[in-house]
Amino acid sequence: MSAALTLEERITRVEDRLALREMVSTYNIAIDNRDLDTVGTLFTANAFFGSADGAMGATGPQAIVDQFKSRFSVLGATNHFTHDQLITFESATRATGTVASHAEVWRNEQAMVTALRYADIYEKQDGVWRFAERKLSFMYYLSLADYPKLLGQRDRNRAGPVPKDADWPEGTSTYVEYRPAKA
Repeated sequence: MSAALTLEERITRVEDRLALREMVSTYNIAIDNRDLDTVGTLFTANAFFGSADGAMGATGPQAIVDQFKSRFSVLGATNHFTHDQLITFESATRATGTVASHAEVWRNEQAMVTALRYADIYEKQDGVWRFAERKLSFMYYLSLADYPKLLGQRDRNRAGPVPKDADWPEGTSTYVEYRPAKA
């Protein structure tokens, strides 16, 4: 924390971190319970929710909820869980975050697992934190049967009918620099 913050500002910052973590947990539980009324309340009026591969993209709470209704048509039960959340405050009312997660899902009549990250922008309005932007990316999205065979391949996003390359880590500049090119 910055030494420039007063004690009261520092306490508020800690409270804000806790509120942001609770909002992420509320999102996960609401998604798993298909509580779309709650999901809609977590986004600002002009919020955007999309995916790195462009398969998803909606602006505004109702469009985001409608997008989830469409996505749920191919999903059975889901179980999302959050591991880490990095938060950077830009001001007292705006922050960015990266959330690392996994999910167990029933999709297209099979059990699947996915490692995902959310790139978030948070805004505090009327004392309440909400998502202003949430962008989803995948390390993998695989059936349980394919997981041990395909985790080492780049095209390990198997959520849809056509395999797609994973968004990360291969798509990050640090991973590209770290991993030597194959001869």
